[in-house]
Amino acid sequence: MLIRYFSGLSAALALMSCTVPHTDESRSQSQSAISRVYCGILIDGLADQALRDRTIHIKDSRIHSITTGRPQGDYLDLGNHTCLPGLIDTHTHITEPPDTANLEVYYTRDLEETMAIAQSNAAVTLAAGFTTVRNVGAYYGWAGRELRDRIQRGEFPGPRIQAAGFYLTVPAGGGDLVIPEQPESNIPAHARLGVASGPKEFAEKAQAAVDGGADVLKAIASGAVLAYGGVPGAPEMSFDEIKAVAYVAHAAGITLTAHAHGAESIKDAILAGADTIEHASLADDEAIALALEYDVAFSMDVYNGSYIATVGRQQNWPEEFLRKNDETTEAQRQVFSKAHKAGVPIIYGTDAGVYPHGDNARQFAIMVERGMTPMAAIQAATSVAAKYIGWSSDVGTIQPGRYADLIAVIGNPLADISILQAVDVVIKGGQQVH
Repeated sequence: MLIRYFSGLSAALALMSCTVPHTDESRSQSQSAISRVYCGILIDGLADQALRDRTIHIKDSRIHSITTGRPQGDYLDLGNHTCLPGLIDTHTHITEPPDTANLEVYYTRDLEETMAIAQSNAAVTLAAGFTTVRNVGAYYGWAGRELRDRIQRGEFPGPRIQAAGFYLTVPAGGGDLVIPEQPESNIPAHARLGVASGPKEFAEKAQAAVDGGADVLKAIASGAVLAYGGVPGAPEMSFDEIKAVAYVAHAAGITLTAHAHGAESIKDAILAGADTIEHASLADDEAIALALEYDVAFSMDVYNGSYIATVGRQQNWPEEFLRKNDETTEAQRQVFSKAHKAGVPIIYGTDAGVYPHGDNARQFAIMVERGMTPMAAIQAATSVAAKYIGWSSDVGTIQPGRYADLIAVIGNPLADISILQAVDVVIKGGQQVH
């Protein structure tokens, strides 16, 4: 759901440089360093079968080796647990709270308030087992970058963050903070830095995002569900505009994700060079075939429709939002089943920010209900997700050389996927943080 896809940049942040690459590992005095972890069951993110009786050896924040049996000396005993790679959420709005019913607050919310919210969300997200996230939306476009850098400096706990810059969108499109009966003069300038028309302007905006330190670019290809006006899936950016953004992203060595509900815009985005498609709610057979042909992954938030339908009505969200949600939720879940059966890569993305941070793992149950095996659902949030965000050499698997990011749950999630909603232990870079 596109509700957080508006971005911005304060004058102060515009002068900041992106200082810490994601491969650096900071230390916090509140974290407990460990060198060996014994796991009764190990799911490594790659193998189709769980392994048993394994010890993970950690050195310099990364996995050094994996051996069979209990180690000698001191170790973290998770013999009654299942260990998994730290989970990855490819579609979160970590700098925003779930207050989608009242968008007008974003006309006045400042950076300081946004960062306080973001810090809280980061801690909750990490404790929920998501040690890596791709942050794809904020009204302050560089809040995600600032959060990323503060976490890397060890100022407070949080996941590894791949941050987008401001969101690339057409005027009055799904990424523009336009609200009925509110004059455009009320929209802060920082919330419109990604608004453009035509390939040349979009290329310039995309380059500005890259120059500002974005790890990924985000194009709003078609109409939002949680946005005023328009029709979900209606094309917004043209093929040539998306292509211009893709060219800039790939020249910079980063990926492009396209928010696209409708079949036409999904196909345009794939052919224009997008690496992943968010939502894909109304994809048709041709769009699914193109995704398979071009190895483009779908990031499909198949849980949040249930959340919106229940909580939205309880809280009197705008009727337009609820109606559009009803129109797309079941359609998206049917597309999910069809795309997965066809072999389209599915990566785990929850649109966290629509519903409370920390509820990310509720989506696993819907994915399994709609045709995924528990192991495939786990891989969608580990090794497969890491591949499509370009960080597979660092995260997503429990393998020598990767960061020692792992979680543990009591019980076996292959027998009951809902167990992942209650993560008992979180380790990030060899530091026990939960």
